[in-house]
Amino acid sequence: MERGYQKILQRGYKRGIMFTKSSPEIYYEKIGTGKPLILLHGNKEDHTVFNKLISSLKNTFTIYAIDSRGHGKSDSTDEFHYSDMADDVLRFIDEIKLEKPCFYGFSDGGIIGLLCCIKRPDAFEKMIISGANITPKGLKPLSRFGSRISYFFSRDKRTKMMLSEPNITVSELKKIKCPTLVLAGEFDIIRKKETRLIAGSVPNSTLRIIKGKGHGDYVVNSDYLRGTITEYIL
Repeated sequence: MERGYQKILQRGYKRGIMFTKSSPEIYYEKIGTGKPLILLHGNKEDHTVFNKLISSLKNTFTIYAIDSRGHGKSDSTDEFHYSDMADDVLRFIDEIKLEKPCFYGFSDGGIIGLLCCIKRPDAFEKMIISGANITPKGLKPLSRFGSRISYFFSRDKRTKMMLSEPNITVSELKKIKCPTLVLAGEFDIIRKKETRLIAGSVPNSTLRIIKGKGHGDYVVNSDYLRGTITEYIL
């Protein structure tokens, strides 16, 4: 941990960049001041998809932008499971001693956020998820077909995970205690009934469909979410 931190400082970075202590090492960047907010990206992305969002939120929140295992600068593993990625986030919270952070997760990041709160119902003060599903069939058929084709040619284990996971039940969603905002684009790759099922099953949740948007065009390198996150959390 200390070695990685010193290396970044020598390169002149002003943001705190560290590694957690135990395996796999999980990379994150810390920037800003205010209420702690964890940002978690989608499949085959990394924390940089939030660059514009971070820039617009850094004066309001202390942001912890994490790279999931096997993504960005975090360690990889032989297999990928959403449950393990949720354990990584909870371990991260414990190791740096964050108390009731807020959370925003996009796509796979949203799935991981749900699992964090199923494993530890009071993990977050408030949670926002967007474009998340609770079963592979929650993806629209064309998207699932595209993922199967992608896996056939790439054999990417992260894509394989998407084809068989998650498998979250309604009874598990009912364990979540923190206030939750469930977002999806009007033209998202997630089935509308899946998004409504999540919002209808998580206690103290709010559903918001973003008109005219798809799966990630309001997230990736965008500050579109700034107002939504600030309004909901503060």
